[in-house]
Amino acid sequence: MGRSSTPGRRRPGAARPTSPRTAGSTAAPGGTASLADATRSRSWQDLELRPLADATQAQPLFDFAAVPRPEESDVAFGWGAAPAAGGAPLGAVLVERAGRAVLLHGPLVVIDGHGHDPLDVATQLLTATLDHAAALGADTAFARPQGLDRVWIRFGFIPVPETALPAAFAGRPGAGLYGWRSGSALWSLRDAGDAAA
Repeated sequence: MGRSSTPGRRRPGAARPTSPRTAGSTAAPGGTASLADATRSRSWQDLELRPLADATQAQPLFDFAAVPRPEESDVAFGWGAAPAAGGAPLGAVLVERAGRAVLLHGPLVVIDGHGHDPLDVATQLLTATLDHAAALGADTAFARPQGLDRVWIRFGFIPVPETALPAAFAGRPGAGLYGWRSGSALWSLRDAGDAAA
């Protein structure tokens, strides 16, 4: 059975075609984008995805969804999706970091009123977030399912036990856990503690 595809459109989570780097930018080790490139605002359709100036910008989304939000002092960075014309974020992800591991809170996306498929917005936010985390040297990411199983799987996340979390992330609220490792689909729980090194 064959699968059709729309020309010029790639599957969410699929590798992006390589593009020439701007003059003066340098790639991080292992082929990841430099931090400057990874934190550059991105346009997608009529939305702008950009790093959040502070975690409080995402607070209305977390409050509305009644999802636990990390303490502002624990947030390493966050990404938001907002209308290109301006306005409050309609989607956001907050990220905690412990060594080479990150814990994602979100993505949370407003469902109505913007004309976009919320899963597509979530996918764009995750792409930007994982690029940013990789540029900071993170090679392991954790996330709660939040009903986004299809999105996590597209990015290579797999279900993992709570014991896989580094000690810095242990005891966080939520049920279920997904984990992602860069560079390999293989996961070994024996070295889960090394993620925080």
